[in-house]
Amino acid sequence: MKFDSQAVHTGERKKPTKFIPVTTPIYTAASYIYEDMDTLDRVLGNELAGPSYIRYNNPTTDALQDVLTKLEGGAGTLVCSSGMTAVQLAIQAAMVDKKRSIVSARALYGATIHLLMKILEPSGVTVTCADFNNLEEVQKLVDQEKPSCLLVETISNPLLRVVELDKLGAIAKAADAALIVDNTFATPLIARPIEHGASMVVHSLTKYLSGHGDMMGGAIISGPEHLPNLQSTARAMGPNLGPFESFLALRGIKTFPLRMERQCQNACRVANWLATHPAVDNVIFPGDPKHPDYATVRRLFPNGLYGAVVSFELKGVTGKEGVFKFMNALKMIVPATSVGDVHTMMLYPVISSHRDLSPKHRARLGIRDNLVRLSVGIESVEDITGDLDQAFQE
Repeated sequence: MKFDSQAVHTGERKKPTKFIPVTTPIYTAASYIYEDMDTLDRVLGNELAGPSYIRYNNPTTDALQDVLTKLEGGAGTLVCSSGMTAVQLAIQAAMVDKKRSIVSARALYGATIHLLMKILEPSGVTVTCADFNNLEEVQKLVDQEKPSCLLVETISNPLLRVVELDKLGAIAKAADAALIVDNTFATPLIARPIEHGASMVVHSLTKYLSGHGDMMGGAIISGPEHLPNLQSTARAMGPNLGPFESFLALRGIKTFPLRMERQCQNACRVANWLATHPAVDNVIFPGDPKHPDYATVRRLFPNGLYGAVVSFELKGVTGKEGVFKFMNALKMIVPATSVGDVHTMMLYPVISSHRDLSPKHRARLGIRDNLVRLSVGIESVEDITGDLDQAFQE
């Protein structure tokens, strides 16, 4: 080869050696070749496992998908660029050759509500909302609308309602509808919705699974029925998660069970402490015996694992000014728009997660102007409560 050609080809495409890396490396190649064209043909035809083109698969991403499939007990996984992309792809896969109709929980993340009402509904998808903690209402709407899918969160954002996944799964199965469950707040450590009849489970990988606030990604873990549609849709649309982000998520998942157990334990202690504080009007936490869904929580969740989010209302505060004053006084807790990081974070739903909703819509959902959401981290509980206490006194 000439010099120019040597510069392009030397050192590349070495045959595999006898060593095996103990952690999956970052594979950045856009395409892959094989010893002969017959093998490549079989790989491209899905007759033989292996990478071919980065929009189809990637070894780093494949490793991430394998572990997510295992953790959630699915038939296969697709990872993508964000949690919201995951929600949209799951809905699209559920509607292939089906009625363009969704029965959705009212209590959802604000961006998901925006997707349903401002993007999908204007494009011709019928969206009907129900209180998913009222199974009679859900059943009535399912019988009436005959939807292609039901959409719900295991633990709703930010009011932390918990649904009876197994009974919703039975309703969806009887109606030949897909049950799509956003399991971001619960994680597979607490709930595995596919075991309760869910068709697809979605996650924001940005949150608890990666856990360090340094990447963005989403995932759909599917049962066998919808996996081909999901994979076909993804190949056509190209929503893929890149290998660098896949590596970060894969690395984070290695410590996810340890982190999540600690965060759940901390959240229990913080919730109990907040319940006795004179500056707090109302504490919302699934592990509280006064929580409206406590019986469901005890039936479906492992003992002591109730999630790591605590929402509460500030006593005597009526709007932004009082909430801002409190959050500005925090010294260790990070006033950031996310959950699931190793550090404790606080969010004000009115200006962030549910900002796009009108005040009346938020009020109907029960999101009051004095509500804040605390994502409890792995720090010392005494430091978390100490920071809250000094902020209350400002």
